Amino acid sequence: MSQGSYLSAAVATTGVLAGAYCAYHLYNEAQKRKLPTTWKEVGTLKDIYIYPIKSCGPVQKDRAECTLLGLKDGWLRDRVLMVIDGKNNFITARGYPQLLSIRPTVRNSVLTLQHNDMEILNVDLSEVPLQSVETATVWGVEVPVYDCGFDASEWVSRLLDKSANNFRLVLYASNNSRKLKRPANNVYKFRKTDTGALPDELPFHLMNETSIDDLNTKLQGNKVCYKNFRPNFLITGARPYEEDDWKYVKIGENIFEVIKPCTRCMLTTIDPETGTRDSKSEPIQTLKSYRQITDSSARPWSGSAPRMGIHLALRSKNGLVSINDRIYVD
Repeated sequence: MSQGSYLSAAVATTGVLAGAYCAYHLYNEAQKRKLPTTWKEVGTLKDIYIYPIKSCGPVQKDRAECTLLGLKDGWLRDRVLMVIDGKNNFITARGYPQLLSIRPTVRNSVLTLQHNDMEILNVDLSEVPLQSVETATVWGVEVPVYDCGFDASEWVSRLLDKSANNFRLVLYASNNSRKLKRPANNVYKFRKTDTGALPDELPFHLMNETSIDDLNTKLQGNKVCYKNFRPNFLITGARPYEEDDWKYVKIGENIFEVIKPCTRCMLTTIDPETGTRDSKSEPIQTLKSYRQITDSSARPWSGSAPRMGIHLALRSKNGLVSINDRIYVD
């Protein structure tokens, strides 16, 4: 076996052991807390989405594993890759809408990137950890990353600004949640393990389809869909905005705690298919008219951003979720 193969095997083994320890620790911590013992059924799981690259397109799955860092299916993991600029700061589709049109897929360990204006690019993720660890920044927090190599850097740079190396694709280089940046107040009870890998806030995001349907009845122009909101879980059967009052959610054997509402930014106003911004800043403007957070203690955190959807943290050991799983809440 070559030295590179030994290194890959060592990295993989370390990752499995660390992941198992984190899951075991999380499970033990959950047993110390009082989780719900009675549940109310509210609907079913309609779709599952994993976003391997922050701000890029989703991969739809029929089944996935829930882990401390988010959804996973083999090498396919949620928001463990991102694009960074020359100062090692993360970038998103807020500033670079072209990212939304990147269609990533993962087969075995190979990440494939597709875009209508670009040739297909393949990156073997099993080779990436052989590079040295460096530091990038996400919302002011330093995170360890691996550089995905020159070919990926050149591909995303040509797409974003026709340069050769102004941007790089990097892979999260840890099996632990990134460092928790202290919130501005104590309204939302984040735990140190709740931040996931590279999501903006938490590793699980749930949207209620009937809430989107209700929003569409209020929009005067273009309608929106789940793609504008980028959820991991899309559920059906619940009443519109019923999710606002949930404290815990159970999907399959997985128990999640609702940590906070998802407060919405201008990313929702960008058409996920074309990358074009809505001229009237919809659906944000309509959401602001009736979906503001009114709790005075939470207002300093949210500002004028309206709520739509909920953020979740895993409170049970790793488990599978599947399409058509029943949704239970407390």
